[in-house]
Amino acid sequence: MKLKWIGLSLLIPSLAFVTPMKAHATPAPATSLAAGVAQDRPWDAPPDEFRDVQRQGFHDGIEAAHHDFDSHRHADADDHNAYRHPPVAREQRDDYREGFRRGYERAMAHLRGDHDHN
Repeated sequence: MKLKWIGLSLLIPSLAFVTPMKAHATPAPATSLAAGVAQDRPWDAPPDEFRDVQRQGFHDGIEAAHHDFDSHRHADADDHNAYRHPPVAREQRDDYREGFRRGYERAMAHLRGDHDHN
């Protein structure tokens, strides 16, 4: 009987060194599919599917948003002359405006600190 207690007294302290390991879930990298941009891309990169005129509008929209933000102006893409009168051929105006609006909105979200919007 003493031998059983001695064995048990040696076993208990050794269990103190064996700690249960918890599995830690690692979250998958977040992407913003609604905006069409993964977080590993720069926030100011236009979507890959954009055509050249949309890319031009996108970059012009980003510049307009920077100007409005720095000047503490009301944030509205429609207020800009480049949006109202795009510097492109008539048949490309809608594409330019789409790019401009998306660039403007993305830049405003970034400047305001809404990084989930990307």
